[in-house]
Amino acid sequence: MVPINLLAVVVAAVVAFVLGFMFHGPVLGKLWMRLANIHPTGNEKFSDMVPQMLWNLLANLVTAYVLAAIYVLASTSPYLSGPGVSTGIVCAFLAWLGFLVTSTSIGVIWMGSSFKLWVFESACSLVVMIAMGAIIGAWS
Repeated sequence: MVPINLLAVVVAAVVAFVLGFMFHGPVLGKLWMRLANIHPTGNEKFSDMVPQMLWNLLANLVTAYVLAAIYVLASTSPYLSGPGVSTGIVCAFLAWLGFLVTSTSIGVIWMGSSFKLWVFESACSLVVMIAMGAIIGAWS
């Protein structure tokens, strides 16, 4: 069995959730809504968002767990510096570049999705992935 630090996975997922909230809310929410062409009516309720928030947290848990598994395997690689924060960050960056950026680009390439929104979401996901990788690496 792969020795994955489950506490690090949970903390990384919660941090990812909080960062996502910050980017799409208080910090850059107005920019995100403009890019996503979202026009709030003022009738939105927090309780209506709970199911999506729970699914988002679950997705963050899966992402953090898979990133931790990749980290465990990569930390023994002679090409990286062994276990630690830098290896966690490298794993996160490579997963972001190789999977998140490429798979989400399909919407821009084939479906006419907004390039600016894609860049915004890609940048946000980079910060989130780096944070998760650093947490997982630090707690190895």
